[in-house]
Amino acid sequence: MKKIQTKINYEGKYEKILRQSYVDPQEKIEYPPIAISKGNTGGKNPIPLPLGTYGNFSFISHAPKSKKTFLVSLLAASYMGCSKKYTKDLVGVKKNKKLIHYDTEQGRFHAQRTFNRVTRMCENTEDYFTYALREYSAFERLDFINWHLYQIENPGLIIIDGIADLILDSNDLVQSNKLIQHLMKWTQDLNIHIITVIHSNFNSDKATGHLGSFMEKKTETQISLDLSSEDRDLAVVKCRRSRGYPFESFAFRVESDGLPYIQDSIPSNINKETFLNI
Repeated sequence: MKKIQTKINYEGKYEKILRQSYVDPQEKIEYPPIAISKGNTGGKNPIPLPLGTYGNFSFISHAPKSKKTFLVSLLAASYMGCSKKYTKDLVGVKKNKKLIHYDTEQGRFHAQRTFNRVTRMCENTEDYFTYALREYSAFERLDFINWHLYQIENPGLIIIDGIADLILDSNDLVQSNKLIQHLMKWTQDLNIHIITVIHSNFNSDKATGHLGSFMEKKTETQISLDLSSEDRDLAVVKCRRSRGYPFESFAFRVESDGLPYIQDSIPSNINKETFLNI
């Protein structure tokens, strides 16, 4: 009897996968709706260049002290519809959705300083919710996020800074694969876009560990940062990998008020050879 029951359960499970996974080669499937874009294709009917779309996840790879938190602030502020003096043509498509920002690396004081940048750049941050999770264990962080995301009404953009803190070892194949499965399930179930942050190997674009390798394979967009040795307040943001049109590279500068401002162009007086590929 147990064997028969097990067979029936398996048949029901795989019939569900059969139905859900089938893709008709002739069916017209619309491009996923854009969450954040940078620039467009130009021409008579310009198409926005997606930095991230709903139903997918992207990641920023960086070394420490690479101004990644300032980039995260720019992305969050653009999604919240802040003043264009900060973000230029970096555009968020919020549509009454919420932005949830998890910081796993910093204590409450420094995490709040990061969150506060967004509130200073935007007039309305009513739908911006922020959480500092450093004091909890990796398992508690992951379990909390897995619970919390399903409690939110109308989630849109989710930021997890940094993703490696949701597991014990980014070089562990099983833990890394399980975390990637969570990311894919969250984006599919909730139709959200998740931006994650992960360290890169020293003097390399490659994200750290097996987790980084899995992310490179499954991500929609990989974003990297370069700093200039001539101007340490200037960073250049590049699309390393994209499943669609790559977004336009852009530069931002952290000004004296402590806020990031996208520049009109990448300064021509900055020699590419002076960039520290970090």
